[in-house]
Amino acid sequence: MPPNRQRWGYSVQLEGKIALVTGGTKGIGAATAVELTRRGADVAINGRHDDEEAQATKKQIESFGRRAAIVVADVGKPDEATRCVTETVERLGPIDVLVHSAGGAIRGGILDVSPEDWHEAFDVHVHAVFHLVRAAAPAMQAKKEGAIILVSSVAGIRGLPALMPYQVVKGAIPQFTRALARELANDNVRVNAVAPGIIATRFHAGLAPEQRQHNLDHRIPLHREGTTEQVAQMIVELAANDYMTGETVVIDGGLTMRIA
Repeated sequence: MPPNRQRWGYSVQLEGKIALVTGGTKGIGAATAVELTRRGADVAINGRHDDEEAQATKKQIESFGRRAAIVVADVGKPDEATRCVTETVERLGPIDVLVHSAGGAIRGGILDVSPEDWHEAFDVHVHAVFHLVRAAAPAMQAKKEGAIILVSSVAGIRGLPALMPYQVVKGAIPQFTRALARELANDNVRVNAVAPGIIATRFHAGLAPEQRQHNLDHRIPLHREGTTEQVAQMIVELAANDYMTGETVVIDGGLTMRIA
C-alpha cells in the first residue's frame, strides 16, 4: 500500500493540505481555490496582480478559517514560475496540490497570429507547467504523495476558428499530463487534467447573444453552459482520488460527443 493511502482516498477531505492555484484570482481558478478551501486545504492563489478580485478570493478562503496567500507572479516567465512555488512554500508550507489554471485566449489563424502571441501562448499554458512542476515535484516525490491538475480545454480536442494558438497549447496539455503522470507515478505523485467546454466565465462572455443561444440549442446536448463551480468540483475530486492518474476529464455538457 502506498504511503498515506488513507489520507488520499476518493472521498477524503483535504484537511491540512497545501495547494497552489495559478490563475487563482478569478474564473475557474478562483472557484477551485474556494472549493479546495471548503474541503480543508490552505491555498495560495496566483495572479499577475494583487487586485480586488484577488482580495475577494482571499477573503472567501479565510472565511472558512483557512490560511490564504496571494502570490503575484507571471508564471509564463521561468523565474517567476519558480518563485511562485518557492514563495508559496515559504508562506504556507510544502505544496501537496498544484493546479495550473492560468491562461487566456490567444486569437488568430496560422497566417495572421503574430510570432509574439504564438510564443506567449506556449509560455503561459505549456512552458509554465514545465517550470512549476520542476519546482514543486521534488518535494512531492520526497514525501511520496502529491497531486498535479492541469486545465486544458475542449478546444484542444476539437478545432475552433481563429483560435489556432489556443487550440494547439490546450491540445498539448493532455499529452503533457500523460508524460508527467508516467514519470512521477513511482513516487505516488498523480497528474491529471480537466478539459472544460463552454463555461460561464469572461472567456465566453464576449460571444454574441445569437451565438450563445446557438450553442445552447444546437451544440450542447444538456442545453446549458457549465459553471466554474462544476469544473472546480471535478478538479478537487482529481486532487483527492488517489487511484487516478494520467487522465484528462472532459466536462462539457456533451459538447464534444455531438456530431449532429
